Amino acid sequence: MSVSFSSDIFASAVSHVAKPNGSRQTDETKLDLYGLYKQATVGDNTNEAPSFFQVVARKKHDAWAKFRGMTQENARDAYVRAFLKMGSLF
Repeated sequence: MSVSFSSDIFASAVSHVAKPNGSRQTDETKLDLYGLYKQATVGDNTNEAPSFFQVVARKKHDAWAKFRGMTQENARDAYVRAFLKMGSLF
């Protein structure tokens, strides 16, 4: 049985992650959280991929595109699960 998290729990997780020193994560985890956040709040990434010379923009684009096809609700739940999994890192 899958648990669906409320919008309030999602907003609290986002708020905590967004605080300076709110949580410490690896770059990979930050990119996953970014991708899940964008998928949860916007939906599928339909933007053209930036140039490989735009390293940060390209990594963010790819992190979001990785979740293409996931519903916004499932992305929100995955974000909260990822946040909770970080437990000892915040």
